[in-house]
Amino acid sequence: MHIGVCKIKLYLPESQSLKEKRRVIKSIIARLKNRFNLAIAEIEAQDIHQSAVLAAVSVANDVKFVNKVLAQSVKFIEENSSVVLVDYETEFFF
Repeated sequence: MHIGVCKIKLYLPESQSLKEKRRVIKSIIARLKNRFNLAIAEIEAQDIHQSAVLAAVSVANDVKFVNKVLAQSVKFIEENSSVVLVDYETEFFF
């Protein structure tokens, strides 16, 4: 079993309130879950309206597949026009 964890830091330049932030983050989380079958949640900066930190986790029996899914999910976020990808880091557990 291979587990990949990706910590994703985002900047939301157009968010002026926590309500706007939640709307954007919930939308991104739902699309990532549906498209890539990830477990994903907001893990830090819940009270900061222009910043978010997400953790995405993928589990499979092939490390290449896990890496591919996490890389595609990061690329998907980069292409999203409502947020800016600040940084991300990926860890694998075997």
